[in-house]
Amino acid sequence: MKLNEKQEQYIRLKLIEFKHSKFRSSFHLRKYMIPYIEEKGFDTIESHAYDFIRKSLIVDHPKEGKQTPMKGHPVFIAQHACGCCCRGCLEKWHRIPKNRDLEEKEIHYLVALVLEWIKQEYRELKKG
Repeated sequence: MKLNEKQEQYIRLKLIEFKHSKFRSSFHLRKYMIPYIEEKGFDTIESHAYDFIRKSLIVDHPKEGKQTPMKGHPVFIAQHACGCCCRGCLEKWHRIPKNRDLEEKEIHYLVALVLEWIKQEYRELKKG
């Protein structure tokens, strides 16, 4: 999804906000994830993010607060780093009420946020 300049700026500011959170800033991609990201590519990672967000952030998820694994896939790590791991965090960090379904524009925003976080982390890991 292509973002406009205002949306890109908002995401940049949000990512800075997460860096000031002790908990959110503790999440990072691991070096072993580089080959996976390079093999799959960012388009596939983005597709995974849409799938995970649509399936795990539904209203009344049976495992609310525990539906997003803490490791394994780059999107999972990014969801925790960006406050997109559960409905409670969505409400706290993004002011998205937890008692209703996500709107498509919110899903696009969350995916863009998660993907930008992954790209930043990827670039940092590649620097070494």
